[in-house]
Amino acid sequence: MAILYGLYVMNFGESSDPRVLVELAQEAEQSGWSGFFLTDALMYHADGHEPVTDTFVGLAAIASRTSRIRIGSAIAVLPRRLPWQVAREAAAIDQLSNGRLILGVGIGGETEVEYERFGQKITPRVLGERLDESLDIITGLWSGEAFSYHGKHYQIESARFSPTPVQRPRVPIWIGGSWPNKPPFRRAARWDGLIPIKHEKTINVEPNNLLEIKAFVAKYRRNTGPLDIAIVGNAPSKEQIESRRLEYERQGLITWWLKYLPAYRNSIKEMHEQIKEGPPGVITIM
Repeated sequence: MAILYGLYVMNFGESSDPRVLVELAQEAEQSGWSGFFLTDALMYHADGHEPVTDTFVGLAAIASRTSRIRIGSAIAVLPRRLPWQVAREAAAIDQLSNGRLILGVGIGGETEVEYERFGQKITPRVLGERLDESLDIITGLWSGEAFSYHGKHYQIESARFSPTPVQRPRVPIWIGGSWPNKPPFRRAARWDGLIPIKHEKTINVEPNNLLEIKAFVAKYRRNTGPLDIAIVGNAPSKEQIESRRLEYERQGLITWWLKYLPAYRNSIKEMHEQIKEGPPGVITIM
């Protein structure tokens, strides 16, 4: 199985303009990258001074101007959104892209910015409950059949959504989580992929952590389909990034490697230059 290479791009700062995101994604498609994934900040840190765009609006713009590259959220903070709205938006983006969307979701990492600033003081447990109910609702509405739901946090009475996503049985759902926090990885066992970080940092995930994560998820997995594991390529230096990438691939630990293009470290010109370099040479997992 070949490793797929994508880009991990901020939805804030210089890359917050949807027109800029479209240009970057088009260039990524032309340069041989397989995926283009957006973060989902509501504000960039507490001061809110950085410009921010809505992730789903950005993905819709990208979908309309590309034809091959997979696009997705990494990760959408699902509990601060209404699940039926996400079901509509994601189905529309999947239609617009002709079946290229990947929906990465999680509870979010900065509760003060994502929730408390807007009057919501919510525990991680409740956020996890909302996330699980939201996923049940989204996939139920994607069925195109009459759907009702009676959960702890959400109630639906016989709703039917059309059109449904292009992809079958559904848009792939990836779960983001910080190891060694176990609930996100039990959750990931139900779905189609995971985006692991460690101790809230993308930079901390070592190959031995991925071995532990894969073993843990396998204990709970009942889904017989493939499980994608996407790692954000980040480390203190380019040399360390490349060394870690090669080790991930050598051991067959990942299916996706996402090049980290933080707007706060790069100008748009530098982002274009890095994208034009194209993905690393493809390695095949035996």
